[in-house]
Amino acid sequence: MSNFTLKVNGRSHTVDIDPATPLLYILRNDLGLQGPRFGCGLGQCGACTVIIKGTAVRSCITPTSTVQGAEITTLEGLSSAGTLHPVQQAWIDEQVPQCGFCQNGQIMTAKALLDKNPNPTDAEIRAGMDKTLCRCMTYYRIQAAIKRAAKVMIAAAPVAGEEV
Repeated sequence: MSNFTLKVNGRSHTVDIDPATPLLYILRNDLGLQGPRFGCGLGQCGACTVIIKGTAVRSCITPTSTVQGAEITTLEGLSSAGTLHPVQQAWIDEQVPQCGFCQNGQIMTAKALLDKNPNPTDAEIRAGMDKTLCRCMTYYRIQAAIKRAAKVMIAAAPVAGEEV
């Protein structure tokens, strides 16, 4: 067992764990976060996705020892001061969830995609989301929500040269 300090959703947490423990287990069992979910346990479905250093990462196959000190964002960390992130709001507006199980992975992957590519084409959305699985097949609603969120995020972004 070893002590690790993790920065999750802007807060530091120290945990005494086996270094090989998957990050997902720490997030859910030790920190009580319910966003990331256990799906396949193999990093193939995406239900456990979190964002680390701007990248969508499968927490079920990420040893906790590899993320010490990195900023980890979970679904719970996307909203700010009671206001949903544009991706979360778009999910509601487009009525994306059906069963809801994959939504953590879909939202977190979409957020990372939009952070890297603020105005993706339909093909870029499909390519960016293709490894995040939805059993209910809500892929068209997911795509529509991503396009909606992209418009909101672009409209809210400061224009170069303007004071913020």
